[in-house]
Amino acid sequence: MMQKQIVNEGRLLNSDGTLNEAGYATYLIKTYDRNDIKANAMRIKEWDYYLINDGKRAIAFTISDNSYMGMMSVSWLDFEAVSEITKSEIILFPNGKTKLPPTSVKGDVSFHNGNLKLLFANDGILRHLKCEYKAFRDGKTLKADLILSDVPRDSMVIATPYKEDPKAFYYNQKINCLRAEGIVSLGDETWHFHKQDAFGVLDWGRGVWTYSNTWYWASLSGEQSGHTFGFNLGYGFGDTSQATENMVFVDGIAHKLSHVTFNIPFKEDGNEDFMKPWTFTSDDGRLYMDFVPVIDRAADINLKLIRSNQHQVFGRFTGKVILDDGSTFEIENLPGFAEKVMNKW
Repeated sequence: MMQKQIVNEGRLLNSDGTLNEAGYATYLIKTYDRNDIKANAMRIKEWDYYLINDGKRAIAFTISDNSYMGMMSVSWLDFEAVSEITKSEIILFPNGKTKLPPTSVKGDVSFHNGNLKLLFANDGILRHLKCEYKAFRDGKTLKADLILSDVPRDSMVIATPYKEDPKAFYYNQKINCLRAEGIVSLGDETWHFHKQDAFGVLDWGRGVWTYSNTWYWASLSGEQSGHTFGFNLGYGFGDTSQATENMVFVDGIAHKLSHVTFNIPFKEDGNEDFMKPWTFTSDDGRLYMDFVPVIDRAADINLKLIRSNQHQVFGRFTGKVILDDGSTFEIENLPGFAEKVMNKW
């Protein structure tokens, strides 16, 4: 399929609240302003999600403001012990008071209550992530102090409309292959992340969503044969006729792919078997990946009107991709994750 690249800067939304232009870019080319939204304010969803992974441990932080509900989450994963724990703080009707920045380039956001202190500080050069979560596991406090640096030239940016609602949209940026360093402590356990093998990814999302959605997302950031390599793969919601969110990155340079399919194996009862090996294929023949799962960070939060059934599966990828110049780049056993999330929200 032809992919429409957005090349003109300007406002993300028209005066009537519809998306000015659908397509993809490699930086935040359009200006997002929450005040430009003309849809029901309770449908606005904004979040920053950071994941740091070195293949042995991973930590993830979320600050989200979904208007009627805010969720602040921390996940700590140990791939050697094959264990994970996620804890969240939920607030009602934040309605934008979380003050998530209108851009990913610079700006701070924080949250604190009696249990959790969480800070994402971004001065435009370094991203400083700090966390203190009381009684995170077995009564012990989790503390984290991490620095993300070396923002690559290119990132995945996409502006996606919805056919069923002209005032619904999703403006999303994924920054792969951030260098990560710092420390995480939980009780008497301390883990150091080092820049040479720890990488971060930012999922920066702003938009107005429809009620029921399913999305597929896979992300990898690492180093292979002396090159940084990452990818962002995904689909499942909105009108992606203008562009997909599928990109690979080599040394910070984006290579755009067409449609990618997540081939999740099935059990005999017809349900997906998330812990068996997956494959990933693209309709343009440029990407093939094998994925061997290690941990399924699964959760099914069912409050009837609101439901989130998620499988975020961490593991290792091996495969190859054909770059824009026709050359083939191969990877072997690099850590990443793939997820399927069904939301009614």
